[in-house]
Amino acid sequence: MTSLWLANRIATAPDSLRAEDLPDHADVVVAGAGITGLMTAVLLARAGRQVLVLEARTVGACATGNTTAKISLLQATQLSRILAKQGKDLAAAYLAGNRAGQEWLLEFCAASGVPFQRESAYSFAQSKRGVAAARAEFDACRELGLPATWEAHADTPFDYYGGVRLEEQAQFDPMTFLDALRAELGATGGQVLEHTRVQHVSSSHRTLRLRVDSPRGQAELRAAQLVLATGIPVLDRGGYFARVKPSRSYCMAFEVPGDITRPMMISTDAPTRSLRYAPSGDSRLLLVGGGGHTVGREKHPGEALAELESWTVSHYPGAVRTHLWSAQDYAPVDELPFVGPLLPGSETLYVATGFNKWGMTNGAAAALALSGRILGARPRWDQAFASWRTGELRGLPTAMAANLAVGFHLAKGWITPAVRLDGSNLGSDNGVVSGPPWHLQAQCQVDGVEHRLSPVCPHLGGIVNWNEVDRAWECPLHGSRFAPDGSLLEGPATRGLTAGT
Repeated sequence: MTSLWLANRIATAPDSLRAEDLPDHADVVVAGAGITGLMTAVLLARAGRQVLVLEARTVGACATGNTTAKISLLQATQLSRILAKQGKDLAAAYLAGNRAGQEWLLEFCAASGVPFQRESAYSFAQSKRGVAAARAEFDACRELGLPATWEAHADTPFDYYGGVRLEEQAQFDPMTFLDALRAELGATGGQVLEHTRVQHVSSSHRTLRLRVDSPRGQAELRAAQLVLATGIPVLDRGGYFARVKPSRSYCMAFEVPGDITRPMMISTDAPTRSLRYAPSGDSRLLLVGGGGHTVGREKHPGEALAELESWTVSHYPGAVRTHLWSAQDYAPVDELPFVGPLLPGSETLYVATGFNKWGMTNGAAAALALSGRILGARPRWDQAFASWRTGELRGLPTAMAANLAVGFHLAKGWITPAVRLDGSNLGSDNGVVSGPPWHLQAQCQVDGVEHRLSPVCPHLGGIVNWNEVDRAWECPLHGSRFAPDGSLLEGPATRGLTAGT
């Protein structure tokens, strides 16, 4: 399960700090080395701040390195949903922030020699059911001044019932972009330390004390400010885990003997079809995404994946899959990202989350907003990205429904395993949680190695489920994910599952 972008890369870059090089102080520590974290670090380093980036895994290992990397202002039905829930002023501010992020990103790419491709983007209906949503997005684009057009027909091999087109959008290889950001950060005195996870933060006299876990064990350092660019905050302060919904989706790359669709396309109706191409030597690969589900709640995600591959092969005869991977995204309850102070009035802890699968432009916008706030030059549009806002009340019904579902899955997780058979007959690459509530056990067998663990998520006590596609344990409450051996893949948990018997 390695993405096209991450394939054939070494595990740790040669210029990464070693654990013994961990400094004891930095002006700003950034947790997370994806697009938001590294771009924020570069912007702060340009202003003379001493910046240290801590990455729990490797640069780009989570969302950024597993995205489809569309740099587009047309984002499926995003604008129409924001307009309906938050009104024109905030929708316009959201669009302005994404435009600023897109412009910065592409200007940086041009200056740094990072290749990108200019293509049109489409939000299209693949059936009659999707036409109303596509039309609503077209109307939202017009109301917000985005020069989109309605295209009744398009040159596609699959069903197309009309859609919105926006010209001169872009796509790229996100890891090449991160490499360029990292190179500039190093040249301006910033540092990156991989395999180092922030686990605990305390404060005293406006100084933060961070406890981190590294390959050499636990260590502490001090910082004036901390930016959490970790997908979802690894600190529970502010309750962001209850204000976003974690989603897992899948992407495949294909070699196609015939013509490949050039525009970036995404359907407005289910099941989601997301397409783009990627240069590959002298040819192009077709990228197809979809199969999304709430993390930890899909019993057989492989079925949707098989359907997506079958759909691709039926419309692109002779297509051969070369890569398969997945990504995790967080959808905010009120449609707008959360970027800013972790808690109201804080000037030391900052957060960025809730990009809802559009992290290339939102992540860049978040970096501009965070660095602007820290440096005292907030952009005018950052009201649409506020981490605390009264408009969030408009998402209260969504939040209540999401958290009722969390409560249901918490209870279900503790009760259901009691009626399951034990894992003595596990097949290869399978996993199961079984046993009574007082003696639950998670068992899996991957590549011939069996693992026995406690299935209790260390975040808030949810019971993990097995994802057969990713071969990973997933918590159905707030999206923490763990490797077969229980080691932590991504938060909000800050440590892995404990070993079982």
